[in-house]
Amino acid sequence: MSRDRPVLVTQNQHKITELRPLFDKFGVSFDTTDIEKMEIRSEDVEVIAVAAAKHAHETLGRPVIVDDTGFYLDALNGFPGSYAAFALNTIGYKGILRLMKGVENRSARFVTAVAYCSDEIMKSFVGTMHGTIADRPAGSGGFGYDPIFIPEGSQKTYAEMGLEEKVRISHRTHAFTALLQWYSGAVDKS
Repeated sequence: MSRDRPVLVTQNQHKITELRPLFDKFGVSFDTTDIEKMEIRSEDVEVIAVAAAKHAHETLGRPVIVDDTGFYLDALNGFPGSYAAFALNTIGYKGILRLMKGVENRSARFVTAVAYCSDEIMKSFVGTMHGTIADRPAGSGGFGYDPIFIPEGSQKTYAEMGLEEKVRISHRTHAFTALLQWYSGAVDKS
């Protein structure tokens, strides 16, 4: 295990499965950790990711990569926003569908912020995917809100897509691709 190899701070195995091929594409190896991501309260996922990355770097003494994702529903004034994980754990995507029952404006977006922190560098990147909320859940793949989110340009929910198809277009991929493009050129990995 290299002390210089970044640590991806997540215990979410679905996320690791989605991200590993992207890291491989850029030739970037990473380690994982069992420390919990520290989360501050903020409406801005980028602020949350940066604070969590600084904390994880201080804790581990290693370069770290931390992300945070918000799920924003226009008809609900942006709810659940940066509290997407809390809403998922309390009311689930079925609760979101109940809140959206009879609502015409079904536009939504995922926003992922990813932050890199080392002794010398703090850098963050944001990826967004616009789409709509389905009338009912569909598909068995993915995780979280995937059964109810239809990304822009598609007729299928994330959960109806194969892993490769979802990863190719997702908000998380947009953010991590920007990070990995920057990382591949900016950080000496020798």
